[in-house]
Amino acid sequence: MRAIRPQQPGGPEILVVEEHPTPSPAVGEVLVRIEAAGVNFIDIYQRTGQYPMALPMPLGLEGAGVVEAVGEGVTEVRAGDQVAWAAGAGSYATHVVVAASSLVPVPAGVDARAAAAAMLQGMTAQYLATTTYPLRAGDVCLIHAAAGGVGLLLCQLARRAGAMVIGTVSTEEKAALAREAGAHETILYTSQDFAEEVQRITAGKGVSVVYDSVGKDTFERSLTCLRRLGMLVLYGQSSGAVGPFDPQLLARHGSLFFTRPKLQDYTASREDLLARAGDVLGAIQRGELSVRIGATFPLSQAADAHRALGGRGTTGKVLLLPE
Repeated sequence: MRAIRPQQPGGPEILVVEEHPTPSPAVGEVLVRIEAAGVNFIDIYQRTGQYPMALPMPLGLEGAGVVEAVGEGVTEVRAGDQVAWAAGAGSYATHVVVAASSLVPVPAGVDARAAAAAMLQGMTAQYLATTTYPLRAGDVCLIHAAAGGVGLLLCQLARRAGAMVIGTVSTEEKAALAREAGAHETILYTSQDFAEEVQRITAGKGVSVVYDSVGKDTFERSLTCLRRLGMLVLYGQSSGAVGPFDPQLLARHGSLFFTRPKLQDYTASREDLLARAGDVLGAIQRGELSVRIGATFPLSQAADAHRALGGRGTTGKVLLLPE
């Protein structure tokens, strides 16, 4: 098989495709031929060493493909099944071994690219909108990076829940995408103060919840956008990690709530995984949720995929396609 397995952290240039032996699935494992793999910010954090990994680094957590072989004791899937996953370390490859318990079935009519694009970002948007802060009619939410992979899905889910949606974006093109996905209002953070704009749009009332994947650059001003007893949901840090802060800051801005969730805790049981993935993939199958694939790269151009995503020059999902 062909795979990317960097021997040390570094820049995008370390993402080189090499030949490796195709592994055999052990007990409870499945060998999958990958048809599409997702590229995510966590991959960049791992590549640079910000999130340390074992060496050589098995980059890539997300993908979709076809089961080629199953290990002893596997009952969840069979050879030939179309499956997707969000916890398959080493998915920057033509083949990967994944725990059977981490695989979910791909419904008929949902292709591998859409399935791979929907797993991490789709389930993230799903838990953010339904569990972390369950949106309902009358809520007002602020979504940072509204034209990103999670952002576009979250706009759709928030609009479907009946919430008013405000999205921040960097360009007019991205603003149009966010509005198409369901945003009622968009703010160009490159030329407008998003905190001031939120107060204007809400007539000084603020928003119920801020969904923030940006981190350092937006954190403090996001707090000022919230109404009393509002919640700041920090689920990413594309601009860098948020530093230590005095919890009194939450009291000062209206007894606010703050949380830093991650997908693994919302899909810790197989039942939760199947429910969240099923909700997302089922909505795609029924045409109720649209997944935007902003860019695809062959596996050999993974470095370019990382540069594009890291430079915030993409919209929607970035995928790697094995040649």
